[in-house]
Amino acid sequence: MTITNPRRTSGLALIAVFALGACTAGGGTSTVPATGATAPDGAASGSSGPGSAPAVSGTITVSGSSTVEPISTGVAELLKESNPDFNYTIEGPGTGDGFKRFCKGETDISDASRKIKDEEAATCKAAGIDYIELQIAFDGITVMTSPENSAIECLSFPDLYALVGPESQGFKKWSDAQALGTELGTKLTYPDASLDISGPGEESGTYDSFVEIVLDKLSDPRGKLDPATKHTTTRPDYTASPNDNTIIENIAGSPSSLGWVGFAFAEENSDKVKELGVSKDAGGDCIKPSAETIADGTYPISRSLYLYVNKAKAASNTAIVGYVDYYLAEGTISTVLENVPYVNLPADTLAATRTAWDGR
Repeated sequence: MTITNPRRTSGLALIAVFALGACTAGGGTSTVPATGATAPDGAASGSSGPGSAPAVSGTITVSGSSTVEPISTGVAELLKESNPDFNYTIEGPGTGDGFKRFCKGETDISDASRKIKDEEAATCKAAGIDYIELQIAFDGITVMTSPENSAIECLSFPDLYALVGPESQGFKKWSDAQALGTELGTKLTYPDASLDISGPGEESGTYDSFVEIVLDKLSDPRGKLDPATKHTTTRPDYTASPNDNTIIENIAGSPSSLGWVGFAFAEENSDKVKELGVSKDAGGDCIKPSAETIADGTYPISRSLYLYVNKAKAASNTAIVGYVDYYLAEGTISTVLENVPYVNLPADTLAATRTAWDGR
């Protein structure tokens, strides 16, 4: 795979409305911004939105998913407005890389766009790190092509397997996948055009979620699952990057491109890419990603987003507790999500998250 610069440069443009001086560069590091800017109506003021922020001082360190990073940073920025002695560093190198740091005890909180893997949990356990898992929002994975690609409007899971799955290595044109797609039941005729694929790399939770949701079930009967991990892989010969901006640029730069990225990033770049509908089955109902279809689960590539909090660090650092309390307070996430297009949890699910946190 071709791995490019891991810094994501515009992912937090959507939360610039919070205007707290130095915004984070997604995929990199958010350090504490300057104070003194005006909060959104009701933010940290008690009038509406997330309500009054608790009194919090101290420092927290968060790393992990580039998908979750804009939410965690938005919460931190709101909390900082009324708590000048609260400081934070938030990084977004990817879910897998975040868990590596978390399970070494280097971070307080790990952002994740998937659940922790068994082997990651075992590493944490061996290091004596106990944690709590908190579901905080929904996201979808958007499959994209160039707006110039009029031949493709919808792809099924079998189509995606034929084009980017483990049996597609070496396919240079869309049409090279036709025989495999037809074998899998596709109803499409693939164009005789260059197949230029760009997507996240293996360090990304978006990659893991895409593989698990889209490819694993088709890989299993074809003997393409790794017996150790019980998961398959994508083809290795595509342009992989932890930088969501790079993926968008690559998709926009080829008239017959194909790729995938988190829904929020595709939405904020909808003028550059074409978001495709997706169906689980060949010839099935084609559903486009939206806040509504992700929330109700009808969009086939939907997922939950999480925080993982180190229990021992939380017990010894009141800043962590204050931050997470505020994160889960009524109105906080929903206020941030007004400017970052992820999807709020249903009230009962968020209540269950709060109960899990309170019962730690």
